[in-house]
Amino acid sequence: MKPSAVLFDCDGVIVDSEPATFALIQEDFAAHGLNLSIPELEQMFIGGTIEGVARQGRALGAALPENWVESYYDRLYARLRMGTKLMPGMRELLDTLDANGIPYAVGSNGRMAKMEATLGQHPDIRARLEGRLFSGQDLGCPKPAPDLYLIAARSLGADPSRSVVIEDSPTGARAARAAGMRCLGFAPHGPNPRLAAEGAEIFAAMREVPSLLGI
Repeated sequence: MKPSAVLFDCDGVIVDSEPATFALIQEDFAAHGLNLSIPELEQMFIGGTIEGVARQGRALGAALPENWVESYYDRLYARLRMGTKLMPGMRELLDTLDANGIPYAVGSNGRMAKMEATLGQHPDIRARLEGRLFSGQDLGCPKPAPDLYLIAARSLGADPSRSVVIEDSPTGARAARAAGMRCLGFAPHGPNPRLAAEGAEIFAAMREVPSLLGI
């Protein structure tokens, strides 16, 4: 049975924004006395919020200034606007969903402004997602709470229990599980035990998704 809806995370699933995001965190932490590698940062923060990054960074010893979160967002958006690619195969996957009459939406922990900075570079994709972008930060219900994906499913008139989430983070997979939704875990760089531990079905490329959805 084909799904009622497909719900996407944004960063690292639709757009390749994670490298810029973590590079800037690494630079800022190092400038304020905390030196961590990109893999260490990804392990701690992928799928989270920048507010959470600030709290944990300070707890670990980074002397971040009071206005760091807003400053970080401003500089990150500028960096992302310089060029953020779609993940390979994403446009073709949306074409397949459209051809099969399966609605889709996006549930991201990032702010709406971040999605506009990245998705806005791809006008055809952004147009398809008009009215279908949901920010956990802006709505006050960031993952791993299930609310974001439940809101996204209901906006499409979809049955949450027959909706499928596509995620790349354990936090997002936990949200999908809490919402009672099947989760496909995008792991393009190899095995991801933390993602699998949250119940996600691991796949490596977007071209695999139609068969996983039974379409």
